[in-house]
Amino acid sequence: MEPDVIPLSKPHEDISMPDSLTDNKCLDTYNFGSNFIRLPVSDGVRELHTVIRDKTTIRKDFIFYADRLIRLVVEEGLNRLPYRECTVTTPTGHTYDGLRYEKGNCGVSIVRSGEAMEQGLRDCCRSIRIGKILIKSNEDTHDARVVYANLPKDIHQRKVLLMYPIMRTGNTVIKAVKTLQQHSVNESNIILLNLFCTPQAAQQLVSEFPGMTILTSEVHPVAPNHFGEKYFGTD
Repeated sequence: MEPDVIPLSKPHEDISMPDSLTDNKCLDTYNFGSNFIRLPVSDGVRELHTVIRDKTTIRKDFIFYADRLIRLVVEEGLNRLPYRECTVTTPTGHTYDGLRYEKGNCGVSIVRSGEAMEQGLRDCCRSIRIGKILIKSNEDTHDARVVYANLPKDIHQRKVLLMYPIMRTGNTVIKAVKTLQQHSVNESNIILLNLFCTPQAAQQLVSEFPGMTILTSEVHPVAPNHFGEKYFGTD
């Protein structure tokens, strides 16, 4: 396991939930497997979480802090993509042995909240192609159905950065991954970029797609479900 990965403890069917959103110690020991990765919980990251969860945060500040958190997750996702070695010449005439991305990556956002992460990806990869999947979920049963999918025709040959900021049940992401699989995308070529995830969603996803890489900034039983409405100004 890489040093920047914080292991979370083996989940149990009966999960003891914290009494408040500040009591996260019981979640630090859950382990959802080597493909489930949480960002290091620094004081800076906890501040971003705090501002995003605070009901008194105005929308302008909410977007600013959300974009910072998105950028951190996107950067970690890019670190998981394949690179190739290369040598370049510096302005002083020296050679430098470095790395470049392998070609053949793309992003896919799950509409609508996933679109909040698109700019963060474009800020890092200006020419990356981004597809979209629109999924509607039943509020009572949480059953999800695909309404619309616009994906690169050669997506089966690409590494896919799947973007969805809030996972409460995991059903929407499961439907999106199955849609990618219907387009011949191997789950091992999918990297899910996520901001907030519940233990139940994490367990469901790693059980359903053990070969998929999942990146998140926080695992907590209470997800900030207001994220999309606040970010896009529809709350």
